[in-house]
Amino acid sequence: MDTQEKKTVQEAEAPVVNTAVDYDKVDPNPKRERPRGREYLKARSQMPEEQLFSFAEYNAQEAEKIGYSNYSYWKSVWANFLKKKPAVIMSIMFLLLFIFTFVASAIGKYDIHMAPDPINRMYISPNSEYWFGTNAIGQDYWAQVWYATRASILLAVLVSLGQISLGVIIGLIWGYVRKLDRFFTELYNLIDNVPTIIYMTLIALMVGKTMLTMGIAMVAFGWLATARNVRNLVFMYRDREYNLASRCLGTRLGRILFRNIFPYLVSVIILRLALAIPTTIAYEVTLTYLGLMDIMVPSLGNLLSAARAVFPRATYTLWFPAAIVSIITITFYLVGNAFSDACDPRNHV
Repeated sequence: MDTQEKKTVQEAEAPVVNTAVDYDKVDPNPKRERPRGREYLKARSQMPEEQLFSFAEYNAQEAEKIGYSNYSYWKSVWANFLKKKPAVIMSIMFLLLFIFTFVASAIGKYDIHMAPDPINRMYISPNSEYWFGTNAIGQDYWAQVWYATRASILLAVLVSLGQISLGVIIGLIWGYVRKLDRFFTELYNLIDNVPTIIYMTLIALMVGKTMLTMGIAMVAFGWLATARNVRNLVFMYRDREYNLASRCLGTRLGRILFRNIFPYLVSVIILRLALAIPTTIAYEVTLTYLGLMDIMVPSLGNLLSAARAVFPRATYTLWFPAAIVSIITITFYLVGNAFSDACDPRNHV
């Protein structure tokens, strides 16, 4: 065997030694220049598989955390609402205003039921004794204004909740149950084509002008717009795939309406509720102006109706209730729009 053949056999029998350098580990000689580009790729390709790869350990608890989300719909709604600074400020002002209606009677000098004295105390301008002046029969206007504000806010909130609740329920059934569409459409046309003030006048003359009676009447005829709006929206979601699947599985009608469809209507419902409160107060003012509300119970409508006749003589009787009505109207307009935008999932990040 010649020298060349011996050399070849020795190289074949010699053990393979990996001369590649693991440059990903800490280099004991940091001053040495590492290879770059093709040299680095070549060095990596010569490394054994055990050195290049390692198996990832499985941990059940860590795996659960990967699929867990901290997202909460109502937390996101609240966070988006707080970004609307004007709406937040006005909502705080309204809350303080409502709380003050209870405090005002305690800090006032005179009670709302102070005995009338039209001769000595009629239309006294605001002063240190009578902070808001007096009315036509000599009663303290401070007590009258804050009592009327509390009564009007409570009436508006209760009536608006009744209108929206009734409108949402009827709208959901109207839009989802095809057999009832003709019935509710005819009922809507029957009520909507006659001016509401005619119904209110008939009820006031036949039943009474009390605040409770007129409040129930406003609920009975105020659900139309909400029901119509909800009905049109339900048409959009009624035949979605998940609702078809729910019907195939035998899910009850009420569950489909309030679990599958109702969440998509939250932003619209909140907006209509927020706008219904100032609208109800304005409607109460109109009814009082027309003499269809009981004038014995102080309300913002009663105060504004009484102030119009004496405005040139006692302007303060108009400014105070008008300012409160303006604050309430602006507040719910801003809060309603801001909260409606916050409830829209498309605005959540």
